[in-house]
Amino acid sequence: MASVPESLSFSCLILAACILTMADKSNGAGYAPAVFKPTQWNKAFATFYGDESASETMGGACGYGNLIQNGYGSDTAALSSTLFKDGYACGTCYQIMCYNSPHCFKTVPFTTLTATNLCPPNYAKASNAGGWCNPPRVHFDMSKPAFMKIADWKAGIIPVMYRRVPCKRAGGLRFAFQGNSYWLLVYVMNVAGGGDIANMWVKGSKTGWIQMSHNWGASYQAFANLGGQPLSFKLVSYTSKETIIAYNVAPSNWRVGVTYKSLNVNFH
Repeated sequence: MASVPESLSFSCLILAACILTMADKSNGAGYAPAVFKPTQWNKAFATFYGDESASETMGGACGYGNLIQNGYGSDTAALSSTLFKDGYACGTCYQIMCYNSPHCFKTVPFTTLTATNLCPPNYAKASNAGGWCNPPRVHFDMSKPAFMKIADWKAGIIPVMYRRVPCKRAGGLRFAFQGNSYWLLVYVMNVAGGGDIANMWVKGSKTGWIQMSHNWGASYQAFANLGGQPLSFKLVSYTSKETIIAYNVAPSNWRVGVTYKSLNVNFH
């Protein structure tokens, strides 16, 4: 049998190593995971609500509860309905830059914040005179601490440039349970990557995958008897369409009112 040239053997080894490296970085379907990347800059306007303590930003339409305790801090904003998308934008992250205003702080190029609330329309006022969040306006009603990083708060309203950016989160997804053993309502928090969720499934040890319906904000619900079973979740990103699975997030004795963590499972 003819021998294989040494140079060819070395090339084959390099090719095999490359293939193994690519496979190691791919998902279960054999493709590299979708990675959310920053979008282009666009124009909008921004106001603020609450005071320097950001106490009025706690809770909100996304259902994140205490934003400090749940890792979002005070760098947050309520989005106009054009951006909010019935809650599918909950958890998305933005860079906001004060633009073309004498009130801008020139030493701060931008601030980064998370969408945690809805800025509802005010049809009693014109969209350019108080109805800042009326459709189809793109508007950010920021927490006062976040607003004060880029502009003088006395301005009230400023023109801004904004863009979506990847959300950087430490650790894995968090699942806050509400409901009961026959109706499971889950708030998904600490979402990295695009920060948003399009679809979600739950699986008990005695069931197959059960698709959950979008309730509101960052919450999903399942009407099923899931008591006494360890629970796993499958999620799809609204923006990147990446699919991830968090196995055995909650133990068989899970309880409502408790937040469970998925270790290091998160979007890219």
